[in-house]
Amino acid sequence: MKALIYTGGAILPSNITEHAKGEDLVLAADSGYRNALSLGESPSLLLGDFDSLGGCDVPEKVERLQVPAEKDFTDTQLAVDVALKKGATEIVIIGGLDGRLDHTLSNLAILEDLYQKGIHALITNGYNRVRYIQSTSTLLPRSGFRYLSLLALSDKVKGVSVEGCKYPLKNTTLCRTFQYAVSNEIIENCALVSVRKGGLYVIESTDQ
Repeated sequence: MKALIYTGGAILPSNITEHAKGEDLVLAADSGYRNALSLGESPSLLLGDFDSLGGCDVPEKVERLQVPAEKDFTDTQLAVDVALKKGATEIVIIGGLDGRLDHTLSNLAILEDLYQKGIHALITNGYNRVRYIQSTSTLLPRSGFRYLSLLALSDKVKGVSVEGCKYPLKNTTLCRTFQYAVSNEIIENCALVSVRKGGLYVIESTDQ
């Protein structure tokens, strides 16, 4: 089952192509409810401490799960945990990539945790779209994102290859303390990113 989790922060709706279909689970974390509405989505569950929801009018049919503001997890982490308990095997987080850096980094860390759990996941706000991969390959179709960057999470990420881009890489090593695989561009119909050993973020970005 696929789960879409809407969280807070600025989004670029015209560049968000991930939408709920059929039996997909749709959750909203606090002010992410407004982002969901702006994209034409109707969350079935609203959760969080509701410290940023404001006076948003939420229909009674929407289930609510309110937790204390003083807690050991963010609203987005709570939403991910609920989605997993409901059986999600794929998770898309929409929002959460701007504003406070601590929240952004926390949201990115969720991708690595989900990968370790065997869950396919990505996070996007329309300005950026991020995946985490480790010792594997991923195919990225050319889309509304102009730039493609690879950021090493391991001290050394070995056997990194990139095909279909302006600046190809072949069996290179990326270091966490020297991030040079930034601002590449997909020039063919798709790009193939391969990693032999180590983990990295694959980041697509707009020029806006």
